[in-house]
Amino acid sequence: MPNRKKILLVDDSSTSLLMTCMLLSEENYELITARDGVEGFHKAQDELPDLILLDVVMPNMDGIETCKVLRACKKTEQIPVIMITSRGGVASLEASYASGCNDYVIKPIDAGELLAKVKNCLGEWNAEE
Repeated sequence: MPNRKKILLVDDSSTSLLMTCMLLSEENYELITARDGVEGFHKAQDELPDLILLDVVMPNMDGIETCKVLRACKKTEQIPVIMITSRGGVASLEASYASGCNDYVIKPIDAGELLAKVKNCLGEWNAEE
């Protein structure tokens, strides 16, 4: 069996973390969690995940700032980031992409949409799917 892909989930909501973990655990990913942007940045440095799912609205350092810091750091600048947020407005979308994210998902999360975007960022799309 090939190495499992490692995904870092950064969200201050226990409910959101649990639901996202349940969805992704069915796909056999290795999941790591962090509760805010500061912890998320440090875990990204230590773990070097294959993908980061990053909530926008968090204490200490929000997702926009966290993404900017990840992109400014040599160790993490190439790790794909999917922003996950309850803010669906154009300004939030533009700020997320301007911070360097690869994709964007609006809460409540559609499981199929999230899984498709995760697989796309990890290069796991299979032509038969």
